[in-house]
Amino acid sequence: MAMCVEDRISSFPDHILCHILSFLPIEEAVRTSIISTKWRYLFASISTIKFDGHLMRGLTDRNVDSFKNFVDRLLKFPDQVSLDCFRLDDIVSWNDKDRNFDVSDWICAALCRGVKEIDLDLDNLGNILPALLFTCHSLVTLKLVAVGSEITVPSDVCLGNLKTLQLRNASFVGDSIHRLISNCHVLEDLAFIHCDSDYLREVNIQSPSLKRLVLDFDLGESGNLDYVVVINAPNLVYFQYTDAVVEGYTLTNMKSLEKARLNICENDSIDCETSATHLIQGIRNVRSLSLTTDEAIFRTSQLPIFHNLIEFEYGGHGFNGIETWLVEFLHCAPNLETLNLNFPVEAGTRWKALPIEVPSCLSFHLKEIEISCFMTHMIEMVSYFLDNAMVLENLIIRTKGLSVTQTRKVSNQLLQLLKSSKKCLIVIL
Repeated sequence: MAMCVEDRISSFPDHILCHILSFLPIEEAVRTSIISTKWRYLFASISTIKFDGHLMRGLTDRNVDSFKNFVDRLLKFPDQVSLDCFRLDDIVSWNDKDRNFDVSDWICAALCRGVKEIDLDLDNLGNILPALLFTCHSLVTLKLVAVGSEITVPSDVCLGNLKTLQLRNASFVGDSIHRLISNCHVLEDLAFIHCDSDYLREVNIQSPSLKRLVLDFDLGESGNLDYVVVINAPNLVYFQYTDAVVEGYTLTNMKSLEKARLNICENDSIDCETSATHLIQGIRNVRSLSLTTDEAIFRTSQLPIFHNLIEFEYGGHGFNGIETWLVEFLHCAPNLETLNLNFPVEAGTRWKALPIEVPSCLSFHLKEIEISCFMTHMIEMVSYFLDNAMVLENLIIRTKGLSVTQTRKVSNQLLQLLKSSKKCLIVIL
């Protein structure tokens, strides 16, 4: 006897079915229209519309017009619900001049449906962004990947509900960055990633609502470095910055900062020591700091006291064997509890030249030290820490670059070192 299988999914309310369809690729969502009369037009009411490059594969010249008409109907279907997300993800195909897709019109249609998130990854994006994009009050998230594009922000920009703004591989003309940010009054998450600095004179970020900021300018491998960075963000919690040291930094009102990640390198054309010091002084309230830098721009004598710092991670470009700066830095972090060191292979030691005074964090607060890429010549450094870290609980040594024989020898040496902290556990990985 044949079994009768009940179609329970079709009995769900339409809004739940549309939510389920939103997780499918658009072509799969459309295919559900053949299931039954109930499903015939459900796909047109989904709240998330995503087109990516794989849709272009197999699209022949004969059915390009049909595809255009389909997208137009999908975006402009009568009585449609508002959109949660509209995404175009492909660098070349959507701007193929031979096929002449009206991408700007599609973006406008999504904006007219009250879209909350726009995510565009397109070549020559600056030529097709409609002015409406910069005055859309429904937008909460805007992500633009714009390889080779110059973006000019109009003077009447106003994105009153925008909370997340992520811009990648773009160039900005004039004071577009400042104009854009100053008219996003509830902005919380801002990222400029691999953006071109050729046109920059100033990166000016004044935002009382901003909580997370990422500035990643590719370590100055190309482009202009004669600009200044100005940040006034009293509620900033997370700050990430990657670049060669630029002309100047003015960082104010960063009292709420919890975590910072700085990856900076030398720039021969400016006074790196002074500029880098201004940058680091601006984040002096931070609780967790990851710093990757090199000897040429590191002057501990000019650093502030990091009273709130409890976690410090160092990743070096190279210090040519002069590691006494580390103990001098520890004097600037009196309450440090966790220290993570990732030295370059060529790092050496001059621990016999260390100052007599022991940093207070070693005596009272430092509980964990982790040393990655450990080499045999770092035994002296470990010995210094074990001698002086009075409350140390864990010393973690990673010996990835050593042979089995070297690792065994190092393990024996480490386990024979004297420890000031009786509860210190040495872990060798």
